[in-house]
Amino acid sequence: MGCRVAWLTGLSGAGKSTIARRVAEALEAEGQRVLVLDGDAVRSTASPKLGFSRDDIHENNQRFIEMCIESMPDYDYILVPKISPFREHRAEVRREMGTAYVEVYVHASLDEVTRRDPKGLYQKAREGVLTGMVGVSPEVPYEPPEDAEVVLHTEKLTVAACGATLADYLLARQVESRLDSRAVSKPADTSAPIVPTARRSGRSNANSGI
Repeated sequence: MGCRVAWLTGLSGAGKSTIARRVAEALEAEGQRVLVLDGDAVRSTASPKLGFSRDDIHENNQRFIEMCIESMPDYDYILVPKISPFREHRAEVRREMGTAYVEVYVHASLDEVTRRDPKGLYQKAREGVLTGMVGVSPEVPYEPPEDAEVVLHTEKLTVAACGATLADYLLARQVESRLDSRAVSKPADTSAPIVPTARRSGRSNANSGI
């Protein structure tokens, strides 16, 4: 099985980084090699000059893709807790990562993340004092995923429950991949005769191909 890249997207304050750390601990306890590329931490060191315009966000996204691709041979899982507000950018990651990509929507409403915000940045943005806040400012909207593999509702579930849910999902995908690879590599049994399927008379079922 190759490396899986779990891309945790959601508003700032939704719980992405905290959940990623819990998941990393759970996977490492199972003997897995895990890398966490935290959006805030990596941006501050790898892309300190980038702002938060759509183009700068895209450029930052590209750098994360490159880091993931470079790191994949050395890890079983790469966790990327990152706001990633635009669907087109996340779709680009999916195209680059292929079947390794797992999109995780860490969901929390704007009201909830505003309540959690210790610095009051959301409130300032909603009052018009602060500009460029993702999910509040019209120039930087947050576009929720439409096809995420996993959705974690952090207003309803604890961090521990969210972490366990994602860790279990990723480990289950690993098992499925191993089973699929064994099925593909297993030689066909040529000792048994091929028995043709009898053709039934009468009208065919119009739904058979659905």
